[in-house]
Amino acid sequence: MPQTEQLLAEMAVRNWIILIALVLLSLFWQSYSITFGVLSGGVLVIINYRGLGRSLSKVLGDPQPAMEKGFKRNYLFRLLFIASSIYILLVRGEVHPLALVVGLSVVVINIIITTVKRLY
Repeated sequence: MPQTEQLLAEMAVRNWIILIALVLLSLFWQSYSITFGVLSGGVLVIINYRGLGRSLSKVLGDPQPAMEKGFKRNYLFRLLFIASSIYILLVRGEVHPLALVVGLSVVVINIIITTVKRLY
Protein backbone atom coordinates (compact mmCIF):
# COMPACT_ATOMS: atom_id res chain seq x y z
CA MET A 1 0.00 0.00 0.00
CA PRO A 2 1.47 3.40 -0.95
CA GLN A 3 2.36 5.71 1.90
CA THR A 4 -0.43 8.19 1.10
CA GLU A 5 -3.12 5.52 1.07
CA GLN A 6 -1.77 4.08 4.32
CA LEU A 7 -1.89 7.52 5.95
CA LEU A 8 -5.48 8.06 4.83
CA ALA A 9 -6.49 4.62 6.10
CA GLU A 10 -4.87 5.34 9.47
CA MET A 11 -6.66 8.68 9.66
CA ALA A 12 -10.01 7.06 8.84
CA VAL A 13 -9.60 4.61 11.71
CA ARG A 14 -8.29 7.33 14.04
CA ASN A 15 -11.38 9.47 13.31
CA TRP A 16 -13.59 6.75 14.79
CA ILE A 17 -11.25 6.18 17.75
CA ILE A 18 -11.28 9.90 18.58
CA LEU A 19 -15.07 10.00 18.28
CA ILE A 20 -15.48 7.00 20.59
CA ALA A 21 -13.11 8.59 23.12
CA LEU A 22 -15.03 11.88 23.02
CA VAL A 23 -18.39 10.11 23.39
CA LEU A 24 -17.08 8.14 26.37
CA LEU A 25 -15.75 11.35 27.87
CA SER A 26 -19.13 13.02 27.35
CA LEU A 27 -20.82 10.31 29.43
CA PHE A 28 -19.34 11.91 32.56
CA TRP A 29 -21.81 14.78 32.17
CA GLN A 30 -24.69 12.28 32.31
CA SER A 31 -26.63 14.37 29.84
CA TYR A 32 -28.34 12.99 26.77
CA SER A 33 -28.04 16.31 24.93
CA ILE A 34 -24.27 16.45 25.44
CA THR A 35 -23.57 12.84 24.48
CA PHE A 36 -25.90 12.96 21.50
CA GLY A 37 -24.36 16.28 20.42
CA VAL A 38 -20.84 14.87 20.43
CA LEU A 39 -21.93 11.68 18.68
CA SER A 40 -24.03 13.34 15.99
CA GLY A 41 -21.42 16.03 15.27
CA GLY A 42 -18.69 13.42 14.98
CA VAL A 43 -20.68 11.17 12.67
CA LEU A 44 -21.62 14.14 10.47
CA VAL A 45 -18.05 15.33 10.08
CA ILE A 46 -16.69 11.83 9.44
CA ILE A 47 -19.30 11.20 6.74
CA ASN A 48 -18.49 14.56 5.15
CA TYR A 49 -14.73 13.94 5.33
CA ARG A 50 -15.10 10.55 3.68
CA GLY A 51 -17.36 11.93 0.95
CA LEU A 52 -14.92 14.75 0.26
CA GLY A 53 -12.06 12.28 0.01
CA ARG A 54 -13.93 10.13 -2.49
CA SER A 55 -14.91 13.14 -4.59
CA LEU A 56 -11.34 14.46 -4.65
CA SER A 57 -10.01 11.05 -5.66
CA LYS A 58 -12.42 10.94 -8.60
CA VAL A 59 -11.54 14.45 -9.77
CA LEU A 60 -7.80 14.01 -9.40
CA GLY A 61 -7.93 10.58 -11.04
CA ASP A 62 -9.78 11.85 -14.12
CA PRO A 63 -9.46 15.65 -14.40
CA GLN A 64 -12.08 16.51 -16.98
CA PRO A 65 -14.44 19.50 -17.00
CA ALA A 66 -17.45 17.24 -16.40
CA MET A 67 -15.77 15.72 -13.33
CA GLU A 68 -15.02 19.20 -12.02
CA LYS A 69 -18.68 20.20 -12.33
CA GLY A 70 -19.71 17.00 -10.58
CA PHE A 71 -17.27 17.72 -7.76
CA LYS A 72 -18.66 21.23 -7.30
CA ARG A 73 -22.24 19.94 -7.33
CA ASN A 74 -21.47 17.19 -4.81
CA TYR A 75 -19.65 19.69 -2.61
CA LEU A 76 -22.69 21.96 -2.53
CA PHE A 77 -25.00 19.04 -1.77
CA ARG A 78 -22.74 17.92 1.08
CA LEU A 79 -22.58 21.45 2.42
CA LEU A 80 -26.37 21.76 2.27
CA PHE A 81 -26.76 18.37 3.96
CA ILE A 82 -24.37 19.28 6.78
CA ALA A 83 -25.93 22.73 7.30
CA SER A 84 -29.49 21.38 7.37
CA SER A 85 -28.46 18.52 9.67
CA ILE A 86 -26.84 20.93 12.12
CA TYR A 87 -29.90 23.17 11.99
CA ILE A 88 -32.25 20.25 12.67
CA LEU A 89 -30.05 18.93 15.47
CA LEU A 90 -29.93 22.31 17.20
CA VAL A 91 -33.59 23.21 16.72
CA ARG A 92 -35.38 19.85 16.89
CA GLY A 93 -32.82 17.44 18.29
CA GLU A 94 -32.17 19.39 21.46
CA VAL A 95 -28.42 18.80 21.36
CA HIS A 96 -26.05 20.96 23.33
CA PRO A 97 -24.37 23.43 20.93
CA LEU A 98 -20.89 23.13 22.46
CA ALA A 99 -21.11 19.34 22.44
CA LEU A 100 -22.02 19.49 18.75
CA VAL A 101 -18.97 21.68 18.10
CA VAL A 102 -16.76 19.18 19.94
CA GLY A 103 -18.16 16.39 17.78
CA LEU A 104 -17.63 18.42 14.63
CA SER A 105 -13.98 18.88 15.67
CA VAL A 106 -13.09 15.18 15.37
CA VAL A 107 -11.36 15.54 12.00
CA VAL A 108 -9.50 18.69 13.10
CA ILE A 109 -8.24 16.90 16.20
CA ASN A 110 -7.17 14.00 14.00
CA ILE A 111 -5.29 16.28 11.62
CA ILE A 112 -3.47 17.90 14.54
CA ILE A 113 -2.54 14.50 15.99
CA THR A 114 -1.36 13.27 12.58
CA THR A 115 0.73 16.39 12.02
CA VAL A 116 2.39 16.17 15.43
CA LYS A 117 2.95 12.44 14.95
CA ARG A 118 4.62 12.96 11.57
CA LEU A 119 6.79 15.82 12.84
CA TYR A 120 8.32 13.73 15.63
